[in-house]
Amino acid sequence: MSRITLAAFAAGTLALAAFASPAAAQTPAADHNDYSKAENWLCWPGRTDAWSGDNSSTVITADGKATKEAWKADPKAPIDCFYVYPTVSMDKSVLSDMTPNAEEQRVVEQQLSRFASKCRVYAPMYRQFTLTALRAMITGQPLPDGSAANAPRPQTGYQDVVDAWNQYLKTENKGRGVVLIGHSQGSGVLTQLIASEIDGKPVQAKVISALLLGTNLPVTKGGDTGTFKSIPLCKSATQTGCAVAYVSFLESAPPPANSRFGKPREPNSPMEAACVNPASLAGGKGELHSYMSATANGHAKDGWAKGVTVDTPFVSVPGLLNATCVNKDGFNYLAVGVNADPADLRIDAIKPGAVTPDWGLHLVDVNVAMGNLVDLVETQGKAWRAKP
Repeated sequence: MSRITLAAFAAGTLALAAFASPAAAQTPAADHNDYSKAENWLCWPGRTDAWSGDNSSTVITADGKATKEAWKADPKAPIDCFYVYPTVSMDKSVLSDMTPNAEEQRVVEQQLSRFASKCRVYAPMYRQFTLTALRAMITGQPLPDGSAANAPRPQTGYQDVVDAWNQYLKTENKGRGVVLIGHSQGSGVLTQLIASEIDGKPVQAKVISALLLGTNLPVTKGGDTGTFKSIPLCKSATQTGCAVAYVSFLESAPPPANSRFGKPREPNSPMEAACVNPASLAGGKGELHSYMSATANGHAKDGWAKGVTVDTPFVSVPGLLNATCVNKDGFNYLAVGVNADPADLRIDAIKPGAVTPDWGLHLVDVNVAMGNLVDLVETQGKAWRAKP
């Protein structure tokens, strides 16, 4: 049976979760962007842009049967989603510009657009710490502006997101519930936004939930709060005002000692990284409802199952992947298992992708649980709207 690499939706998508936390050393922000201007938003309801692409999927069951699953956005969705994307910018500078390029479009297609069937989606452009700068930092090279790799990071990107959030609240929210969604650097920025601008303040009542994916959200060991004082981790699909956070690794390839994911940044911290299993919020093992890019990392469309050629942008393999939170060797992470079966005509092994083992499944943190997360947004949205 074939083996396939579970890989990135874009080969260059890397993380900045460890460097985009409220505790990170930062320099002052640059001048403010005007988020009343449509061009400063990557996604906006009612507009044809990155979120409005084709999300149709080929669903392949264990017997090799393939069926098409259609998808469409709901322009009248009763709730909103506010999304901050991960480190994707290929701009040759420390901070990205405000022009959306192919990499920003691609990440929205993979991580956000499917949510548009349940919520109106808002995604601001922001001057993020670029992939170019991240690569220089990881390799110990000077940053593109000539500063040292360990120089304080500008807080420009964070301030951009704050400005965009305030503009959304001022002109668009109108009392609607909103789900905050981020991945990697985006999750780090949202963590800072929640801690500084939302936690314990009146606006918190508008937050249905926060999906902070691919980041080390610090919580007390065995507890539900930490960085956030009044926003606990989610324990059920009808709970609102809570957070989902995790980093993912293959069950067969747990985080090595040098991994930056699955533990707090500070050594000997009394906290641990949060792990909420989107496939089983109350704990234990659950089935992942994945939506993977059909051609991730250049794989052939006929590599998902014997005799099946995928002609949709996404592929779903129900019953193949499962997940459980594991707390071991100082790491707290989502362990993704494969229900390999010789009688199953689909792939029987997956690999973490094109980065080193310490990154785990970071590149597809969102894809592996996309169906679970979309369902959760719908259920939590209904629960929030049912409240007085």
